[in-house]
Amino acid sequence: MSLLKEIKHRKEKRKKSLAVLVDPDKVSDMNELSALTSLAKECCLDFFFVGGSLLTQDNLSRVIQQLKDNCDIPVVLFPGNSMQISNNADALLFLSLISGRNADFLIGQHVNAAPLLKKSSLEIIPTGYMIINSQATTAVSYMSNTLPIPPEKYSIASSTALAGEMLGLDIIYLDAGSGSDQEISPKMIRKVRETVSVPMIVGGGINSALKATQALEAGADIIVIGNAIEKNPNLMIEVSDKIYDFNKSLNVH
Repeated sequence: MSLLKEIKHRKEKRKKSLAVLVDPDKVSDMNELSALTSLAKECCLDFFFVGGSLLTQDNLSRVIQQLKDNCDIPVVLFPGNSMQISNNADALLFLSLISGRNADFLIGQHVNAAPLLKKSSLEIIPTGYMIINSQATTAVSYMSNTLPIPPEKYSIASSTALAGEMLGLDIIYLDAGSGSDQEISPKMIRKVRETVSVPMIVGGGINSALKATQALEAGADIIVIGNAIEKNPNLMIEVSDKIYDFNKSLNVH
């Protein structure tokens, strides 16, 4: 079964999933990944997302290969631009930044990447990417030269997500931005969830089990945690326990 079919199947069963975002630029020693993958296996992690707004080190493929050598958890590219492509991964979120008005990140980068992706073995997952944040200078908004959707503009976010679904995008990804101080509010997640039927990923600013639980209850299908693990390594355990309890309560098999 393809990853996209698996994600859709989990949504139909109302099953929640956990992804950990690995920024290759923050991996200074490949041995660091051994501890991460060991913990990920213990927590029954569903996905690794790999990528960042800006990569200054040439280690993307090595990071992915190290993850895959240490475990069988699917590795999904989360590319900041068309250069962040590696055939070592299992799939790629083909991100169209639908919350912004920069044509380069709506379609331009995709045109550059399409011929390479066509020849690759990667599963391509069309994804509507939306930045929702009160800060206009997060790394992703700065690098993409776009303004995020303000956190209280629920109708704009819902309409944007709906347009993405109508355009045929298979997943909607709501992101507060890596390292954001503020997570996306449960109300925002709920409003978008009420509008679209496709699977929804939520990330950015989720630095506690409580915030993860609130996002799940509001309608997120996949929770993404990243920077917060560096400060609290137990966060993956805490969030995975919440997801396990959530799924168990639904009698999901």
